[in-house]
Amino acid sequence: MLLALTFFLEPGLQQLPARIRSGSFSQRTEDNTDNASPGGRKGNDNMKKQKGFSLIELLIVVAIILIIAAIAIPNLLKSRIAANEASTTSSMRTLNTAEVTFASTYNSGFSDGLNRLGAPASGQPDVNNSDLVDPVLSGKTGTGNNTTFVKAGYIFTYVPTGANTTFGFIAQYNVLADPQARGSSGQRSFISNESAVIRANATATATLSDNPL
Repeated sequence: MLLALTFFLEPGLQQLPARIRSGSFSQRTEDNTDNASPGGRKGNDNMKKQKGFSLIELLIVVAIILIIAAIAIPNLLKSRIAANEASTTSSMRTLNTAEVTFASTYNSGFSDGLNRLGAPASGQPDVNNSDLVDPVLSGKTGTGNNTTFVKAGYIFTYVPTGANTTFGFIAQYNVLADPQARGSSGQRSFISNESAVIRANATATATLSDNPL
């Protein structure tokens, strides 16, 4: 009888998946049940894996940020220095032009101070307030006076020179510009005079013997 029953059932058993025939189906079902339950072992493992970044990953991110900063900061500093130096030479050219205009307009020689190049508080320009430059270049701001002012990271100084520095007889002058922090706000120092030639020195205060730009 058993042999006959086996003979008829064997073709049907051959068509079932191997894991069902071997009895592993029930075990697989139990494993899936464990995973689905909140307290299942594999569910806990997945929760642990989702807690956050590992220490190694964080160190890699920090290292990448430091590399980017090491590349970007020096370039940013160079750009800042270049911009400040360009602004400084432009201001020196403006002062040179203003001095020539002042001397030719009032027939009084060059000015004895920056304030004479600024605008009057009211009324028309005159020899005391010729309105040739803005308040910063004329030293009429909080950071300036009759001989000095600060602009774009540079300290400017105006000095009448020559045999006679009395107003009305000034035939020579120097305009100097030094960085407030060499290597940071600017690298080169500059000097110019009545010749309108601008000279530079990269390590110290510029003199008239330095190379022109």
